[in-house]
Amino acid sequence: MTDTTLKGTLQSDLHDAMRAKDKVRAGTLRMALTAITNAEVAGDEAKDLTDDEVLKVIAKEAKKRKEASTAYTDAGRTELAAIEDAELVVLEAYLPKQLDDAELERIVRAAVESTGASGMAQMGQVMKAAQGEIAGRADGGRVAAIVKRVLAG
Repeated sequence: MTDTTLKGTLQSDLHDAMRAKDKVRAGTLRMALTAITNAEVAGDEAKDLTDDEVLKVIAKEAKKRKEASTAYTDAGRTELAAIEDAELVVLEAYLPKQLDDAELERIVRAAVESTGASGMAQMGQVMKAAQGEIAGRADGGRVAAIVKRVLAG
């Protein structure tokens, strides 16, 4: 695998972080690469993930960090939340720029129009249509909340 793939970039960045003795960055990249390897060997036969599939794994890991940070903060464990937040910053560097709420709402409104949805019963159709354009640039929970607001409103 060459360094032109996202996985190759992660491996290269891991080596750089290890040389720089950046423990947080090295540990986070090591964890991300382990998750990617686990995804590659899951199922009936091993396969190399595409960059899009690697992005999905990284997004999933980032979501785990957000949820853990929130849980630690709610439990009053700010030192543990800070660790999760630091790891999240490292992972977000590899994710596409996240859409703001105004852009998300524009995409959702276009999806509602294209599907002809008129109520909550068509929420799944709207989500499916919107996800094609959003493509990992927003958390599914945020998208669902905006779809609900647009369909209700």
